[in-house]
Amino acid sequence: MPFSKLGLAKHILQGVQSMGYGDPTPIQLRAIPPALEGRDVVASAQTGTGKTAAFALPLLQRLDSHGKCRCLILEPTRELAMQVETALRDFSRFTNLRIGAVFGGVGYGAQRTALKEGVDVLVATPGRLEDHMQQGTVRLDAIEILVLDEVDRMLDVGFLAPMKRIIAKCPKNRQTLFFSATLPPEIADLANWALRDPVKIEVGASRSVASLVRHGVYQVEPAAKFDLLLALLGELDFESAIIFSRTKHGADKIAKKLRAQNHSVAVLHANRSQNQRIEALQGFKSGKYEVMVATDIAARGIDIAGVSHVINYDIPQHPEDYVHRIGRTGRASRSGDAFTLISREDFKKLAAIERFIGQRIERLTLKGFEPKPAPAPIPRDTPPNSGASQQGHRPRRRRFSRRR
Repeated sequence: MPFSKLGLAKHILQGVQSMGYGDPTPIQLRAIPPALEGRDVVASAQTGTGKTAAFALPLLQRLDSHGKCRCLILEPTRELAMQVETALRDFSRFTNLRIGAVFGGVGYGAQRTALKEGVDVLVATPGRLEDHMQQGTVRLDAIEILVLDEVDRMLDVGFLAPMKRIIAKCPKNRQTLFFSATLPPEIADLANWALRDPVKIEVGASRSVASLVRHGVYQVEPAAKFDLLLALLGELDFESAIIFSRTKHGADKIAKKLRAQNHSVAVLHANRSQNQRIEALQGFKSGKYEVMVATDIAARGIDIAGVSHVINYDIPQHPEDYVHRIGRTGRASRSGDAFTLISREDFKKLAAIERFIGQRIERLTLKGFEPKPAPAPIPRDTPPNSGASQQGHRPRRRRFSRRR
């Protein structure tokens, strides 16, 4: 079914067409019609399935023309807030609606000016939004549509309490659109509190890996891990690759080594300044950088089209993060490859990931990096400390203190 059959107005369809969109994705097909009707919606879908357009298009149509600030969209990170703001500006280019955004990491001046001039849709991170509310530069008493986006990520970064305070400030007689990649029990409880008789939509299993992603693991000794990474990048015919590190320090270290090998590298993690993050994302999207080294800040929500490969330099701490990380590739009907580098110490984490996704991940090898056989176990009948015992060693007696 094309977008033209979903009930979208001509000026909204013009914005969709100008963005080069083809047919709607499953989440857009199922979420746009009830959202246009004014129904509350709670939707879960894998990362990269088009959730932004699923809420952006109906809300722009329902707002229709410029007026007060009538729509609030909450996002967990400044990167997502900027990304959604940009998408809304593109979709609304044939309307007179004004889009604004408030988020941390930058000064307040430009944000205050935009709010004073008036916006119809405000995209915000909870912390900065509460700052503006306390300063009196933002009021929520005219909000007609509230969008809670990437709610599971919102909980991950500790925004549950601010989110509840913000929701409580919005009018009760509103439409609420609730989007999340996963719906664990605590998120379901929040949805029950914030929404009224919602239409429930689930697209794809929240634990499944996108069908267009081929993924596998390479076992390697820790000391040879970077050499394997270099060899992989040399073997792969990649357009662009994201390399995930567990830590910010690790990401900087990997990037430094890759640059020394003449790779063009961007770095994205929480210790980077706002300008550095913007430059890294824009440079990676434009092709200035062929590789981005990142922590899990880039695993969810950030829309980077055309990523051909994902490499987990460090296996993720949580199984859910594996799905989100490798979901950065295989997007927009394009295939992608994702590889994870592991050592013996990672076997338990790998088993947990396989249980979570319900499938065995393919084991791969690269010539010159074949895994060494595990050391032979110590026979059970070998007495412990046998050498010391032969020398007449006596076990130390355990002392007990008498309680009075």
